[in-house]
Amino acid sequence: MGGAEMAGEMHDDEDKGELAEINVTPFIDVMLVLLIIFMVAAPLATVDINVDLPASSAPQAARPDQPVWLTLKPDLSVALDNESVSPGALAEALRRATGGDTGARLFLRADQSVAYGDLMALMNRLRDAGYLKIALVGLEAAS
Repeated sequence: MGGAEMAGEMHDDEDKGELAEINVTPFIDVMLVLLIIFMVAAPLATVDINVDLPASSAPQAARPDQPVWLTLKPDLSVALDNESVSPGALAEALRRATGGDTGARLFLRADQSVAYGDLMALMNRLRDAGYLKIALVGLEAAS
């Protein structure tokens, strides 16, 4: 009986060795499912709108000695430097402030509560007056 027990034990060891092998079929199934998920999700993650965004670590642009500040207030009134300007007199006030140089850069500030459409309307008025170089001013983000 001792020999039979020994043979049985050896046979059990061989069975344990076969059970220790890795079954890769479930692994392949999982990988195929993940591949399909990523293939479906990848086109949804892309954006079709090309926007040239500045890097947040970009160096600050040099300002002119006498910058021309244009401010759009929450009540949609416009101020040139520190003086309020009526919408009809904006073009003439800009000509005086820039010395007639339509290539001068204007620094445009707008309150957060101002709607995007109102900001665009002001920028259209500036473009109609001949001023195309407009810098939008905002607060620097804390890093």
